[in-house]
Amino acid sequence: MFSRFRWPSASTLALTALTLVLIWPTLVIWHAWFESDTSSWDLLRNMAQTVLPDYTLTTVGLCLGVMVGAGSMGLVSATLVTVFEFPGRRVLEWLLLLPLAAPAFIVAFAYTDFLQFSGPLQSLWRSLSGAQAPLWPDVRSTGGAIGVFSLTLYPYVYLLVRAALLERATHLMASARLLGAGLTRRLLTIAWPMARPALVAGLALALMETLADYGVASYFGIQTFSAGIFKAWLVMDEPRVAAQLSTLLLLGVLVVLTWEHRARRHLRFHARNHATDTHEHQPVRLQGGWAGLATALTTLPVLLGFVLPAAILIHAMMGRETDWAWGRFVSWSLNSLSLAGLTAVMAVALALAFGRVLRVRRDALTRAGAHTVGLGYALPATLLVVGILTTLTQLDAFTGQGLAGWFTTTGMALIWAYLIRFTAVAQKSIESGYSRIPPTLDEASQTLGQTASATFWRVHWPLLRTSSLSALLLVFVDVMKELPATLALRPFDHDTLAVVAYQLARDERLGDAALPALALVGVGLLPVWLLIRAMRRKN
Repeated sequence: MFSRFRWPSASTLALTALTLVLIWPTLVIWHAWFESDTSSWDLLRNMAQTVLPDYTLTTVGLCLGVMVGAGSMGLVSATLVTVFEFPGRRVLEWLLLLPLAAPAFIVAFAYTDFLQFSGPLQSLWRSLSGAQAPLWPDVRSTGGAIGVFSLTLYPYVYLLVRAALLERATHLMASARLLGAGLTRRLLTIAWPMARPALVAGLALALMETLADYGVASYFGIQTFSAGIFKAWLVMDEPRVAAQLSTLLLLGVLVVLTWEHRARRHLRFHARNHATDTHEHQPVRLQGGWAGLATALTTLPVLLGFVLPAAILIHAMMGRETDWAWGRFVSWSLNSLSLAGLTAVMAVALALAFGRVLRVRRDALTRAGAHTVGLGYALPATLLVVGILTTLTQLDAFTGQGLAGWFTTTGMALIWAYLIRFTAVAQKSIESGYSRIPPTLDEASQTLGQTASATFWRVHWPLLRTSSLSALLLVFVDVMKELPATLALRPFDHDTLAVVAYQLARDERLGDAALPALALVGVGLLPVWLLIRAMRRKN
């Protein structure tokens, strides 16, 4: 029996160690429930009677609102551009991705400046009508946050639902049309049921982004779990309570992931076979008012989610002298670029290492490590901040060497948080690249006497360059836009574009914040451009 046991390879053990490093901050926060003193328990009980119900109700209400808003916009837009033909459809099918480029907190800044009581729209209304009452409730509210998140996160739903409709439903709808099924019946019984797994997956991504948010919640002053965690740590100076709140937020993330998994567990569909499919998808041409309505419904999310916020920021920047020198903008840009570049290279290297070992050795230990690392993107940044700072505090207490200070002043703590969250992004792209490399190439390389390392560099790497570049770009942009972890873990006097844009807008200096915010939006257009190119190739 013992002769069948195989010791893990050195590469497997190394990747297992790296996996442990990446997941340790998530594990260590659970220890807070066992080491809390009397004062911490008293504070937690007091919060449970006062603010914790508000945190829970606000977070749940925010998530439900985003589900309705982002889900309806994404589903309707994807259905219209896939099933119907109307004026502007071919342009709108990729324009609908543009709101992905705008971070939610930047869209919140723009709309607050535009829609608040002292903003240009209500000021113009008062000057024309003489009325003094506000036109609508304050945008800095839970409802306003739901609107901002829905406008910036619906592309997750749109992208996945559109892909599902194209791959799974359109040819079946064509067959149903030939059998005499009406349009409404085809949508209700074929298209939307088959797109349900994609809809749930898109909503899960939107909900995880909502749970992880700190910028919008803090700027709008709404009491979510992420804002409460920061307040417990930085304002109340209670790291144990912050860690305990983080575990509750993690439970919420696990609920979302479980819901997404259960929703698609029993659903199995075969992808469309283009070689044998004889029914070409013919979009239903809309005429008259219906065509205008379809164009309006698909144009509105683009206007509200990208065009209008960008125009507000450009207007805020034009004709105003900033209170900071251009040299400082260059410094903020270099800080952002250096952090994003270093993290992107490290994340892609980790993803390639996992992909190579999984290709050569499909042992359970490596698969478990890769799957665990792949869950990192679902972890809220506020949770990672608490976990990393708790880990560094315990490391200082154990070694007495002051390593926590070194980790934070050198930026290694921040890069650690980035790697935990965004290695998963690189991993998905590399896995997609490996899936397109047939195993027969590995077998041919082994037949020719090549080692595993030589096979990687001579066979795999040339075929993985495009996937690696895509992974590098995606991680780079995600790091550039990341706010909560950067805000808490950045070294002293090492501000980034995201941090500066947030701080200036929070101080009601939108004119000063406009340029860093627009720079982030411009960088965010890079992955959108990649998606658009991919969509055009498929079409």
